[in-house]
Amino acid sequence: VQLQASGGGLVQAGGSLRLSCVASGSIVRINDMGWHRQSLYNQRDLVARITSGGTTNYADSVKGRFTISRDYAKNTVYLQMNDLKPEDSAVYYCEADYYARDGSDAPVVGRAWGQGTQVTVSS
Repeated sequence: VQLQASGGGLVQAGGSLRLSCVASGSIVRINDMGWHRQSLYNQRDLVARITSGGTTNYADSVKGRFTISRDYAKNTVYLQMNDLKPEDSAVYYCEADYYARDGSDAPVVGRAWGQGTQVTVSS
């Protein structure tokens, strides 16, 4: 299973960006999906997560500004980021917990990560 993230870029403080991440491969089912971020010298932290049932949770620092959503049919997760602040600058990584089939049609359960997309917010 592979994840492809897109949508990062440079934006001024107060602006908005929408990140997308699509999962592909021999997927049987995608369970929880989420977004994490990592800035220079910091660890990778959870930003937002959405369960297979649609329940969401957010880091306190982004509540009320960011919204996570997903398109089940497209195996895609989105992160709408509004009122961006310079401290939101980081590389954003998507992840997905999946149930898939390998080349021998055997079941595989795991977590996949996207390649990261850079978000830079200027003051």
